[in-house]
Amino acid sequence: MNAPASTAQLIPEFHPREVPAVLIEALKARFGEKCSTALVVREQHGRDESSFTVPPPAAVVFAESTEDVAEAVRLAAAHAVPVIPFGVGSSLEGHLLAVQGGISVDVSRMNKVLSVNAEDLTVTVQPGVTRKQLNEEIKSTGLFFPIDPGADASIGGMAATRASGTNAVRYGTMRENVLALEVVTAAGEAIRTGTRAKKSSAGYDLTRLFVGSEGTLGVITEVTLRIYPLPEAVSAAICSFPSIEAAVRTVIQTVQLGVPIARVELIDANTVRMVNAYAKLTLREEPMLLMEFHGSPASVKEQAETVQEIAAEFGGNAFEWASTPEERTRLWTARHNAYFAAVQSRPGCKVISTDTCVPISRLADCLLDSVAEADASGIPYFLVGHVGDGNFHFGYLLDPNLPEERVKAEQLNHDLVARALRLEGTCTGEHGVGLHKMGFLVDETGAGAVEMMRTIKRALDPQNIMNPGKIFAL
Repeated sequence: MNAPASTAQLIPEFHPREVPAVLIEALKARFGEKCSTALVVREQHGRDESSFTVPPPAAVVFAESTEDVAEAVRLAAAHAVPVIPFGVGSSLEGHLLAVQGGISVDVSRMNKVLSVNAEDLTVTVQPGVTRKQLNEEIKSTGLFFPIDPGADASIGGMAATRASGTNAVRYGTMRENVLALEVVTAAGEAIRTGTRAKKSSAGYDLTRLFVGSEGTLGVITEVTLRIYPLPEAVSAAICSFPSIEAAVRTVIQTVQLGVPIARVELIDANTVRMVNAYAKLTLREEPMLLMEFHGSPASVKEQAETVQEIAAEFGGNAFEWASTPEERTRLWTARHNAYFAAVQSRPGCKVISTDTCVPISRLADCLLDSVAEADASGIPYFLVGHVGDGNFHFGYLLDPNLPEERVKAEQLNHDLVARALRLEGTCTGEHGVGLHKMGFLVDETGAGAVEMMRTIKRALDPQNIMNPGKIFAL
C-alpha cells in the first residue's frame, strides 16, 4: 500500500489534453449562452470540497436536456476531449477536477421531477434534482426518499458516487435504491438501464455498473428511485457516553439484536465542542450518539426503550428525546453542521475528509486505534460516523502554510485505510474513490479486479474521455 512520503506525492497528476479552438467554437455555436469560457465560471466548476487544486476546465456547458448532454459529448468525442459531469460540486474526493483538462457538463438545470408513481413507490427525476428538492416535491404524497448524505447533493451525483448517509442502516444506499437510469455514453448515445419493476433477471445489470462509476463510463441524465412511506411515528434521541468505546459497543449490540433503528450517528467529544461553539448549543461535551426510530407509535416506543436499556449497560446517560419535527431538526442540524463547525474552529484551515467502512463486529477495533493515532498526531480533527453500518469519517484540519501537516494527515489516512482493509473493510464507504483513494483500490480489490475495471472502461470509453484520471489510471 502506498504511503505518502512527501508533499510532492500529495498533488494529483495533471496531464492536460489540448482543447482545440474549433471545439470551443462548435460548443458556443450549438449552446450559445449555455456555454461559458469565463474564468470565474470555469473555476467554480473546477473545484469541489476536496483539498486538491488543479487548473479549471476549458469551458462549461449548462445542459438543459438529455439531447444537450448527448450533443456536448458527441462534440467533445470528435476531438478526444474529456467530459466531466457536474451537479452541485459537493463531492469530497476530487471527482470534479479537470486533471486532464476538458469541458465540464453542468446538469444542475436538469432539475425536474418527471413522474411520481406513488402506488408503485417509485419516482423518476432528472440528475440535477437535489435530495431536499425531491422530498419537498413528494411530501404531499406521504412518501419520502431516505438517502441523506448530509449535503444537499444532486441525485445524479449521488447515483454516480453510490452515496448513502445517515439513513443507510435501515434504508440502504443508492445501490439498493436506484431502479433504472438513462445515461449518455462516451459515444454520445442515450441508453436506458433497468425498469420500474422491483426486480429483473434480464441480461447484465447495467444499472449497478453505472451506479458508483463516478462519471467514468457516462453521464447520468435520468434516475428512477425507490421511495418509501413516511413513517407513522418518528422519535429522535441523543445520548452521551463516558468513552467512544462505550458508544460503539452500544451500537454493535443494538444492530446485532436486530433493532430496526433508522439512524444512529456517532459524534466524538471534539466535534461536540465544535458544534456547541458554532451553533450556540449546550450539548454535553462527551462522545454522543444521535438516534432516530421510525415505525408505528408502539414500535418506536419499543425500539427506543430497548436501545436506552442497552446504552445504560455501557454507561450511556443524559438521554434527550425529541418527538416533534422542530426538536428533531435541531438535533440533526447539529450533526449536519459538524463540517462547518470544524472549519470555523480553525479559521483558514483546509480539510482532508476521509471515510472507511468495516464489518460492524470490527468497528470498535478500527475506530479506537484510529482515534488513538489521530490524538497522538497533534492535528486537530473531527469524527462523525454512520456507525450503524460500520462507516465513519475523519476530517483533519490543516494549516495550509504548514505542508508537514498535510503529509502527517495523509499518513493518518493511509494507516486508517490499511487498518480497515486488514479488518475486511473498504477504503471508502460512501465518498467514492475519485482521486484521493486511487492508490488503495488495488490493495482492496486486487490487481485482477482493477484490470477488469480497466477492460470495461476501455470497452465503453475507448478514447478515455469520460472523467478521466479518476478511480484508477489507464
